Amino acid sequence: MQVEVVKSKIHRVKVTGADLNYIGSITIDIALMEASNIIEGEKVSIVNVNNGERFETYAIPGTRNSGEICLNGPAARKVHQGDIVIIISYGIMDFEVAKSFKPSIVFPNETDNSLT
Repeated sequence: MQVEVVKSKIHRVKVTGADLNYIGSITIDIALMEASNIIEGEKVSIVNVNNGERFETYAIPGTRNSGEICLNGPAARKVHQGDIVIIISYGIMDFEVAKSFKPSIVFPNETDNSLT
């Protein structure tokens, strides 16, 4: 049997921008992507703590150590600059492997999205 489990999570980061006219996706500071083990193009779920919105998109890397978290395209309508979001990706794995799997979870500073 296979199960879907949390693989990666960036817990509580501040949205720094929303670009309705971009094709789509979420731009994430590459340092946050690397720390949480999220790769370019990976499907991610976004949970907006401020308004309860939940939606899916894909990750693209932003400038390293910029703190950038920008929702692009239609997803830009689901956030406001300054909102706090949680970014989650999931993996599918064997049930027995999943029992001992440890996800990559980071807790950035909510003020500037840094990893300090």
